[in-house]
Amino acid sequence: MNAPATADLPQVRIPSVKLPSPGRVPLALPHEVVGSWLNGKFDENVRAKFFRGMDFENPTGDPGWFGPDSATWYVHSHTPALIFGLQAASYIERLDPSIYWMGMHHSRLVRRKEDGTPTTSIDPDGATTRLGHSLAFFMGTAYGSTETAERLARTVRAMHHTIKGVRPDGAVYDADDPEWLRWNYATVVWGIATAHEIYHPRPLRGAEIDRYYGEFVRVGHALGGTDLPATKAEALECLRSYLPRLALTHGNAMATGVNLRNRAQAAVDWAIRDIQPRWAQQLISYRPPNPVERRARRALVWSIINTAHLTMGEVPEFRAAKRRVAGGTDVPHTLPRYELGTDPEMSRDEVEAAFSH
Repeated sequence: MNAPATADLPQVRIPSVKLPSPGRVPLALPHEVVGSWLNGKFDENVRAKFFRGMDFENPTGDPGWFGPDSATWYVHSHTPALIFGLQAASYIERLDPSIYWMGMHHSRLVRRKEDGTPTTSIDPDGATTRLGHSLAFFMGTAYGSTETAERLARTVRAMHHTIKGVRPDGAVYDADDPEWLRWNYATVVWGIATAHEIYHPRPLRGAEIDRYYGEFVRVGHALGGTDLPATKAEALECLRSYLPRLALTHGNAMATGVNLRNRAQAAVDWAIRDIQPRWAQQLISYRPPNPVERRARRALVWSIINTAHLTMGEVPEFRAAKRRVAGGTDVPHTLPRYELGTDPEMSRDEVEAAFSH
């Protein structure tokens, strides 16, 4: 086919483009404005308070506990999905009444009366503190330096050693109980992996997601866990096996489902309940909507989570970790060094003083 003559082409007027003057900053695009705002909030409320003393940049060549080719780096690098997974894990975790009362007695998550007695209402500052510590731990152990991961694990173990008490019904709880550690570990690895499978734009499946479960056992061992599930099927079976000892406490019931009046909280709560195992949904009296509505709701949640990730971009810590290993690693990965029973005994005040910087 012959090309048309120039005269035969339609005349298109090309608008002139005015370049910015020297020293003049071009206007940011809408997604850049949103991303800047989200990153600013993350930096102000989380990074500045809870990431102190963590090193992602050095030493050069240090792979940390997992390394750049690991499934763990891939899963944990999507920060919004990681946050959602931790929320889902916290939800199912509190179905163990002992865990619920540990939080009521020992954490800053709930408001307290003047005499220190816990109420059933959430303290927003306490919730932010808990989320900040969780993010620091699961980002730092995933792709931080080896020393950063070890330090974080020592901190959490030391805090666990101080969490002992008695529930109102007289049952004794101890955060170092191997049965509790197994339940706690299974809820976390399940929550993060399930959020990844449903809401990551390119999720790991089958053997690849099992690789994540198998890798992440290192974190559970570093916290003192034993006999931990190492595949998706094992994790689901581990969770289901605890059903006879689980219950919906009054405090949990008041913070979920129809008892939530705030629409934003209710929307997040729905998404969390929607991904719970079927037996857990039955325990909390949750019935999924019809398939069409469920797909539409999940699509909306997917859009929100991935839009947040797109606008924020990779967090600086993950970019620093990639620079740390850009020239290769010294070994495939380093393993946690903790041996059961080797931690010193410390009071809660001593723990907080030792790890406050």
